[in-house]
Parts: sequence; structure tokens; C-alpha cells
Amino acid sequence: MRVAVVGATGTIGRPLVELLARDQDVVGIARRPPQGAPGRCEWIAADATDGAAIHAALERVQVVYHLVHSLGSGDFEAIDRAAAAAVAAGAAAAGALQIVYLGGLGEDAPNLSPHLRSRAETAKILAAGDVPVTTLRAAMIVGEGSAAFETILALVERLPVMVCPRWVSVETQPVALADVLAALTGVCGRADTFGETFDLGGLEVMTYRKMMERVARIRGKHPLLIEVPFLTPRLSSLWLHLVTPASVAVARPLVEGLRIPTVAHDDRIWQLVGVPRTSFDQAIRLALLDRA
Repeated sequence: MRVAVVGATGTIGRPLVELLARDQDVVGIARRPPQGAPGRCEWIAADATDGAAIHAALERVQVVYHLVHSLGSGDFEAIDRAAAAAVAAGAAAAGALQIVYLGGLGEDAPNLSPHLRSRAETAKILAAGDVPVTTLRAAMIVGEGSAAFETILALVERLPVMVCPRWVSVETQPVALADVLAALTGVCGRADTFGETFDLGGLEVMTYRKMMERVARIRGKHPLLIEVPFLTPRLSSLWLHLVTPASVAVARPLVEGLRIPTVAHDDRIWQLVGVPRTSFDQAIRLALLDRA
């Protein structure tokens, strides 16, 4: 089966390409493909918003993975809409059987942040096309390169005392990167997932505060967390920018989304693809091992 991954050099795209290439004929599509990449993957340079380039890149493709998210760009919502429209049209022109889209939990909540609103708009644009879409909505992904996870880890590593905003009391259901990848590969070409939406959550529901405390314990840290009510999203994003690797352009929309609970409403996907989920503590250890 010929499979394309649009956004193939991102945090999810890179390992997904490697996994898919074990069994499929894979096309990796990115603005700047890696040079001299080994393996069975064919690399194509294309901007996801360029309709003509995407149309050509998706020729003869049967399954399209859409992993593009322009968080950090000046107008990421407009860019994401353009990319979704180009991929939907390109997949239809290629006669593809399926689009697999990785979005985020919380997209159906009222008063969405720009970040989550963009994810929801992307899903709608893809679904409005002629190719059936399989949508996977993930909670916070625990793995190297995940912006939210890297931010949590940096806070724990750098601050012995944290003055925390209200979002640290919001619940989430963090999921291991390995489990997300297993779900993505597991739905490839499966007709029983066409037109379906699945939630990707880990084994435990916890607050962001509890998450930071668990990460700290694994790292041998003992930070003091003090919650205050006056840190607005803007102040929180500036605070994150000062003490973590996150830029303000990434931190602000990310923080605005953290006020919305991201908890899975069903666990169908794990039985469907036969994946035993990774515990939170093990997911942290695996992520730290990848960074070593």
C-alpha cells in the first residue's frame, strides 16, 4: 500500500514514517526533507499549503496521514486551514481511500482557544472532502519533542519553586508517544475506522499539577508549587518563555488551550488496534531515555 505522511519531519511524523516503512510504500512530505535519509521512504519537498505541489506529491497514494500544525507561525490558523484544504483536495484527486488526521482532545468544548479551534477547523475541512477521514484526538503526548511535555519537563528541571496559574488544576489524560504511534499505524487502511473519531488517552486522568509532581519525583526533584489566580494566559506564556525553551508564539496558544480538560470519553481505539497502553511513569522514563 502506498502511504503518504504530510508533515513527516515533525515530532510524530519522523517516527511514524519509520514504523510505516516496515510494511508500506511510504512517501514523506515536508517543506525541508532530511538529506540522505535511509530506508524505504521516498521524500518529497512540498509546502502543505501549496495545492499543486500536494496534488503531485499524493499521486497514486492510498492512505494520507495529515500531521501538519503551524503553531508558532504568525497566523497558524489560516495556514492550517489552507493546508487542510490542499490535502483534502489532493487526496481526492489521487483517489485515496483514507485520510488519517491526528488532532487533540478538547476540540468539542465551548470557547475554544485558537490552538484547539484550529485543530477542530482542520478536522472539519478534511471531513468535508471526498475521502473518508479517520480522526484520532490525543491528550497531551508524553514523548521527546512534544511541546507540552517538553514545557512540563523544563519547569520541573529549572524551578525549585513554581508560582503556578490556575490551569495546573485542569485534568488531562497524558498518553505515551509510543501508544499514539501504535494507534496511528493500527488504523492504516482499515475500512472499519473510516469516518470514525477516536480518543487517545493514557491509563490515568490527572491534573497538570499532579503530572509535574510525578515527573519531578522520577527526576529526583522536589519543587514547591504555589497556585495563584492572577496569572493570565499572556502572563503565563511570558513566564513559560522565560523559564522553558518554548517561544512566546508557541507558549501563548498552548497555555490558552490548557484551561480546557483533555480527557478521553471512550477507549475503543486500544481494543481495536490491540495496543496495551503504557503507564504514565513508564512513558516518562521512555521519553527521558530518548533524550539521553
